[in-house]
Amino acid sequence: MFERFTKAARAVVKGAVGHAERAGAPDVGPEHLLLALLDREDTRGAAVLHRLCPPDHRPALAAALADARRRAGLSRADTEALAELGIDVGAIVDRVEEAHGTGALAGGRGRPGRRPFSREAKAVLEKSLRVTLARADREIGDEHLLLALTASGGTVAEALADQGVTYASVDAALGAPAPS
Repeated sequence: MFERFTKAARAVVKGAVGHAERAGAPDVGPEHLLLALLDREDTRGAAVLHRLCPPDHRPALAAALADARRRAGLSRADTEALAELGIDVGAIVDRVEEAHGTGALAGGRGRPGRRPFSREAKAVLEKSLRVTLARADREIGDEHLLLALTASGGTVAEALADQGVTYASVDAALGAPAPS
């Protein structure tokens, strides 16, 4: 599949590995793909992301990702569903952090060396292929990675949607032909 990635998409994947390593994450997750995409300039995906989520919105996006890491990757929908069962995720996080330190649920320090991709990150990469095929494009670009991030659900899609970056808004910004 990686042979179908453009140079820009490959750079995002490599950048995601770098973000995971610097964060000490045990694996590369969708949030690392997003952070690497935010680092890019002069590509289709980066241009759309910069237009839809300008630099002054980035702190809120980063805070949402950090908050999700603190909750061990649980989305707000997951947290609300657990609350309906009487489970207060915030209280659990507070107790764990009180006993084990801030960010204890965010994942331990990864081992030196190669970082594997999480199941969720692999799903984003696979979805980027499906998006590419559905759009009848020949190669997987960073714009397809962005579309896949918005369509995959979870905390990254949630954080992006809070900033107005949804599959529909990205698709429209890319100038997708109108459905017939």
